[in-house]
Amino acid sequence: MCFEITDFSIVPQQENNFVKPVRLHFSQNGNERIWEAVKGHDSVSVLLYHTEKQALLLVKQFRPPVYMNYKQHTCTYELCAGIVDKQASLEQITKEEINEECGYDVSLEKIEKISSYFTNVGITGNRQHLFFTTIDETMKVNDGGGIDNEQILLEFIPLAEAKQFLFDENLAKTPGLMFAFYWFFEQYEKNGQFLSTNK
Repeated sequence: MCFEITDFSIVPQQENNFVKPVRLHFSQNGNERIWEAVKGHDSVSVLLYHTEKQALLLVKQFRPPVYMNYKQHTCTYELCAGIVDKQASLEQITKEEINEECGYDVSLEKIEKISSYFTNVGITGNRQHLFFTTIDETMKVNDGGGIDNEQILLEFIPLAEAKQFLFDENLAKTPGLMFAFYWFFEQYEKNGQFLSTNK
């Protein structure tokens, strides 16, 4: 499946479902300032390593803001991810996203926290929590692809091609994905082979 985009337009909007545009007024070192920002949700993301395929599993999605600025990018390569919009542990939300987007059922104890960082610091300032886990075909329970017409495609990146993929500027990628890849490379090279730090 490819992403065929037509009739693309931009409409200013004040009331939104997931983000809320705001204007911030403050004084910095005695100077009055105004900043435009967006209130949104924190999120989780997860790097998935398929042990049988020896590949990293990513998702591809159509991202309208990227397309708005760069029409050549009808999809972006991303980590499996989702917003934190309910009362549940970060690991539970991550588990559900893996199931919905990628179709694998991973046990909670196998979901390992890597770190967290702030995203879009000039616009939203939300935190993303990064996780890691391994998968194999015994965990496959559905085709993935997301819910509510998300149209998420799965993309396996073989380890032999991962570094070339990472530096290919013709492919739209997120900073979180690039950070996760570097973490994975460090773990892989440290051990001579990849060994999960799950206890």
